[in-house]
Amino acid sequence: MMQRHLILEDGTVFQGLGFGAPATTFGEIIFHTAMTGYQEIITDPIYDGQMIVFAMPVVGAAGIHAEAYESVKPTIRGMIVHDLAEVSVNRQRRMNLDRFLKQHNIPGLYQVDTRQLIRHLRETGPQKATIVDYADEHAVDQLVATVLTNKQVQNTATPKPYANPGRGRHIVVIDFGLKHGILRMLGDYDANVSVLPYTATVEEVLTLDPDGIILSTGPGDPRTLPESVQTLIRVLQTKVPMLGIGLGHELFAMANDAELMPLPSEHHGMNHPIQEIISQQIFYAMQGQGYAVDETTINRKKLFVTYRDLVDGAVQGLRHREFPAFSVQFFPDAAPGPLEATAVFADFFETVEDYVEHYNQY
Repeated sequence: MMQRHLILEDGTVFQGLGFGAPATTFGEIIFHTAMTGYQEIITDPIYDGQMIVFAMPVVGAAGIHAEAYESVKPTIRGMIVHDLAEVSVNRQRRMNLDRFLKQHNIPGLYQVDTRQLIRHLRETGPQKATIVDYADEHAVDQLVATVLTNKQVQNTATPKPYANPGRGRHIVVIDFGLKHGILRMLGDYDANVSVLPYTATVEEVLTLDPDGIILSTGPGDPRTLPESVQTLIRVLQTKVPMLGIGLGHELFAMANDAELMPLPSEHHGMNHPIQEIISQQIFYAMQGQGYAVDETTINRKKLFVTYRDLVDGAVQGLRHREFPAFSVQFFPDAAPGPLEATAVFADFFETVEDYVEHYNQY
């Protein structure tokens, strides 16, 4: 393996050995504290354009397998780990991590002091970074001059509608960078799913006569999306039961007059303690969050807080006071786990059933 370098925007340099593609890459660097589920993480569209530093000490032993894709093609810019397992213990033995990254032209770096790197990122927050062969002035100048895209949703969301058929309730998913775990959960309820691009109009959604609407997860800053998205949400929440997840939660909050703030240290992990306010129940959930709802801007006549992060107190859930619409910041699809948060989908389908029963009375 060839020696390569990770250069951060603040000038810090980390040395390691390259794996995956031998390409030079640029992206925003973040860290992830999950101890399992690396394939789900690197194929999750929310990490479009980002490099991921893994806190787990050894990555790669599970190989690559068909059940763990969260998108057809990964769009991360790089992967940084402490140690790489070159031999897969996955019983299917189809592909190892190094070969997978090579196929998708994604560079990786291992034998890196990831503990020191993560401590540094906790203090500085996300920043631009590059993986290069030589850490010289030219590489630093290139990094400083690079402008990262803010079109992550456009890069990952579907441009055309498609169906994921079932025989149950008809659920329309608005795609902002949809992960497969949401579709798997809807499949567990035998939902008849129609996935629409985020550019869909109110008429295009309601023409499909949905029983419920999900605002999907997605990458990037929701504040860069057009105002038409918030208008879509404002109208649809008055018509049909709605669930927002991740970026969908943030957009739901913005559509109801709340504002967002960037987190000083982003939440990326599957070990975040969440408390449901009404029951005081505590559970752990998967998160991939760079922005949080500013609680001081919540219009209490419209929304109330349903979940809270016990680490920093960040808002993790909202519910509308007048309409059957609610949202969660964490990922309840358990891809990867934990499984404790999947009750959010049960809550959503209970709301859908109540809506359909009420509708059929008239």
